[in-house]
Amino acid sequence: MEYTTVIIPLLTGYILDLLLGDPRWLPHPIRLFGNAIQYGEDQLNTSPFAFQKGRLLTILLLTITILFFYLTHLIIAPYPILHNIYTLIFVFYALANKSLIDEGKAVFKALQQSLEQGRKRLSWIVGRETDRLNPQQIKTAVFETLSENLSDGVIAPLFYYALFGVTGAMSYKMINTLDSMIGYKNQRYIDFGRFAAKLDDVANYIPARITAFLMLLVTFKLHKIPFVIQYGKQHSSPNAGYPEAALAAILDCKFGGPNYYHGKLVNKPFIGNNDRILKDEEIKTVARINQKVTFIFVLLICSVYYFLYPNT
Repeated sequence: MEYTTVIIPLLTGYILDLLLGDPRWLPHPIRLFGNAIQYGEDQLNTSPFAFQKGRLLTILLLTITILFFYLTHLIIAPYPILHNIYTLIFVFYALANKSLIDEGKAVFKALQQSLEQGRKRLSWIVGRETDRLNPQQIKTAVFETLSENLSDGVIAPLFYYALFGVTGAMSYKMINTLDSMIGYKNQRYIDFGRFAAKLDDVANYIPARITAFLMLLVTFKLHKIPFVIQYGKQHSSPNAGYPEAALAAILDCKFGGPNYYHGKLVNKPFIGNNDRILKDEEIKTVARINQKVTFIFVLLICSVYYFLYPNT
């Protein structure tokens, strides 16, 4: 393995995401993942043996993803220029930081126009029902989503890229897409999507905690680590609570609480205890945190690889 074959595509893909985000006109492999998952769910999500069928679908799609990207890597590895182009393209596809930030800002902008517009725009990026939310709840939902997806959409794919290259990053994206589509705890998916949800929990365990730590690091709030541990482990998710708790600690605010999902009231624990009103300009603060964390983690990967492969 050479330093340049990992780092040059990483830096280029990172810069492309920083500049372009995810243009809607551009074909995206995650849409292909989603179509495959939807087709599999349509065919297999029936009783009896829904859990076994969901496990089969998850393992099958993940295996296909691993084999496709690993074999592609082997085929083009002897051609450095082609390999670098291939790698930077899929690093770019694996990252979602700019589009995540842009969507968060779009909700705040819509909310300034009207409450209804804010609710509607928020519904594009969250799973909870938005038609009963007040402005404070809308802003809270945006910040929770930005912090959680900083882990899922940025740090986790970078983490698996650093370990296993494009194969690792795209395999993680398949796991995460499976969870986002069938990992719900409702009547339709409670059995069929349980294996995918558990696999996603395992895959995100380390990245979520790295994300929370880096969020505190870039804001000089490492003394808030006990706060993050206290509230992070109270979340219903074993992972999402940690970056959410980190952002709540940084902003000195309160997240969590009850929300409606698919017509059902879900009582999530509160994260933090300062029930202050969130300000419109704080979206810029949160966006800067996401950008800084991404930059620091990319820099960290570059530094580790330089230490491991100094002469390549």
